[in-house]
Amino acid sequence: MPSTATRTGNPADDRPGIAGAVLGTLTIPGRPEHVRATRAFVAKALGELHPSLETAVLLTSELVTNAVTHSNSRRTGGTVSVVITESVGGLRFEVGDEGSEVGAPVVRTEVLATDGHGLFLVHALASQWGYVRGDSGTTVWFWLAAPG
Repeated sequence: MPSTATRTGNPADDRPGIAGAVLGTLTIPGRPEHVRATRAFVAKALGELHPSLETAVLLTSELVTNAVTHSNSRRTGGTVSVVITESVGGLRFEVGDEGSEVGAPVVRTEVLATDGHGLFLVHALASQWGYVRGDSGTTVWFWLAAPG
């Protein structure tokens, strides 16, 4: 059985919508061919010179890929939403999907696993991350602290 780990960060932060300036929102069909639109959206929202750009694009892309692969958003008519918020000290990224009958998001710590590395990257590169599961779906979020 592969070893797993979960991380929800500070429980007070395990909710979408932390106060701040919304840099952008995007809703895409829950299909793999639309993940590319997420990368372009993040790049445009942050600007080409933002110091967290590469990490933000990578992690958001990984979470959207997870949503279109593992959630009910992959069904006909399903969607995935992305919200980027900037507040004092950093950026918050939220990826919302239509939930799943499968368990909660999990970080696979087994190095030789053939999949499951998306949340491992989020766990390793984000300052903090977590998720909220509800009747209408799951929102996975991560926080990138401002450099310096």
